[in-house]
Amino acid sequence: MPIKVAKFLDVAEGTQPGQFTVGDHEAVQSLADLDPVYKRLLDEPITAVVAVISPSGRANLTPVWFDYEGDTVLLNLATHRKKAEWLRQHPQATFLLMNPENAYHWLSIKATVAREVSEDDAVEGKRVTEQLNRIFHKYTGGEEYSLRDPSFDERRVLFELTVDSIATFGRP
Repeated sequence: MPIKVAKFLDVAEGTQPGQFTVGDHEAVQSLADLDPVYKRLLDEPITAVVAVISPSGRANLTPVWFDYEGDTVLLNLATHRKKAEWLRQHPQATFLLMNPENAYHWLSIKATVAREVSEDDAVEGKRVTEQLNRIFHKYTGGEEYSLRDPSFDERRVLFELTVDSIATFGRP
């Protein structure tokens, strides 16, 4: 299914009429088809900000490590975190990936939870741990995730999200 991309007009090459508004819309067949200027934000270890809706109806913003497989966004959370509960109640999330060297170069992804996999699942649980180790390596260089809370048996859940739409802005 095509992914709708809203391409905001920026001022990287000077001011222009309609700047900071959506200039064009396009459809890409997959995340792999994104302009490489924006796809790199997905592939580099850039901390994303994820927004989920709390029971009060307010957006909760949290920095997270970003990962994806194909066209599926992956969000690996400790099961005791409020975000996990809130995603189950309101299964939509928005991710913002901002170039740390230029705040006016960013990509936003609106996504919906398609499924979740528990680390304790007899069939797929190992995949949750492997994905956590992979994302730990991407962001820290370490081989095995070593940040579990030592005060209890911290368990993880992997949320798989379908991309609904993307917005892009700026140049590196």
